[in-house]
Amino acid sequence: MNITITEKNTFSREFFIDIPWTEIDQDFNKFTVDFSKKIKIPGFRPGKVPKKVLMDRFQPSIEAEFVENTVNKYYSKAIEEKEITPVNQGSVSDIDFKFESHFKFKVAFEVEPEITIPRLKKNSFKIEKSEYVMDEIDLEMAIEDVRMRNADIQSVESGSKVDDFIICDLQEIDDSGIAIIGEKLETKYIKIGQPPFDGDNQEKLLNLKPQQKVNIKIPKGEQGELASYELLVKNVERQVLPELNNDFVKKADPQSKNIDEFKDNVRRKIQDAYDQRSEEAFTQQLCDAVIDKVKPEFPQSMADSYLNHMVNDVMSRNQGQLELEKVRETYKPIAEQTLKWYLIRKAVVREQSFKVEKEEIKQFIEDKKTENPQQEKEIDKFYKKPSNRDRVEDNLVEKKVLTYLTEFAKIKDVKINTKDLRNKSEAR
Repeated sequence: MNITITEKNTFSREFFIDIPWTEIDQDFNKFTVDFSKKIKIPGFRPGKVPKKVLMDRFQPSIEAEFVENTVNKYYSKAIEEKEITPVNQGSVSDIDFKFESHFKFKVAFEVEPEITIPRLKKNSFKIEKSEYVMDEIDLEMAIEDVRMRNADIQSVESGSKVDDFIICDLQEIDDSGIAIIGEKLETKYIKIGQPPFDGDNQEKLLNLKPQQKVNIKIPKGEQGELASYELLVKNVERQVLPELNNDFVKKADPQSKNIDEFKDNVRRKIQDAYDQRSEEAFTQQLCDAVIDKVKPEFPQSMADSYLNHMVNDVMSRNQGQLELEKVRETYKPIAEQTLKWYLIRKAVVREQSFKVEKEEIKQFIEDKKTENPQQEKEIDKFYKKPSNRDRVEDNLVEKKVLTYLTEFAKIKDVKINTKDLRNKSEAR
């Protein structure tokens, strides 16, 4: 089998495969025997028809079926012989089969491109790195959140207030106040002050007690048109926050001995979260800057594969609640950017000979256990799985690549006050 390879670009390839008759003679003869078993000719038993009779009557059909059934076989042999891994299904063309002479055809396919990183210099990339400056309001909000997560739920008989929960039945009514049959919602939880139970509805829901009724209007259906409902109160529940004292601290954070230590631990966790946010943003900027400089080409089939994987994952997690085309539109640029970074990272690893030693993985796991001494057994069990250790190796490789590329970045430090973030969030 003679194979000629043509490189159309960094990822498009074309095989011209020329197979002499001596290499396909046995395959063709076997195929004619199988073909003879499928037909009926008077005077001959199935499978016992002489080859000459078969060829005289059915040669065009035999040749057509042989080509259709064997072209992939010889294409597979060709990519195995040339040690090439296509990333899409090959497109066959220019088939030329001549009995007792040759079998020729072309196959166009795509491969994963081998990206070359241009020579990098100092300050090749301009990137900002944020430093978040937190304040006491961050601390107060975080502590309030911990208190809410440890709150007791108590039934209230004295009348409902803002932020109370009302357990109720909602019966839709017409303009005259008559109940609409079949339009009743039973045992629903609503929170006073939370849309659509704010504004005028909020005023009507205050000071309610079990068994009382009130009429409200809330949106219904896809169009969100207001519908009238009679609300029957079944119960009123209120979150009662625990007092911030040493007893609460020991329950919420056993590592803290008193309120001051608890606040220090909360403050440290908040800062760690902001630091992680800063690092993630910096990493994204760095990746985007490198991609913009390298501008890697990629086969559309790989981008489609990435996109399909992302879309399938999103759709399965949302149980069909999203529109497929909108999800595809949203994730298409993300899939393409992810693919570009994959190709660049692979090129950097190859050119710099980055690799992760077993000791590095072992040290990573030990560090995890040091950070979480109470979960040593769970951590050991988790990282015994090869897939989880492979993920560690991949993350460590990623870290090496990012550290290397950071050497060529001009970094501008930017301070961001967290109060400005809150103001922006409130303005939305």
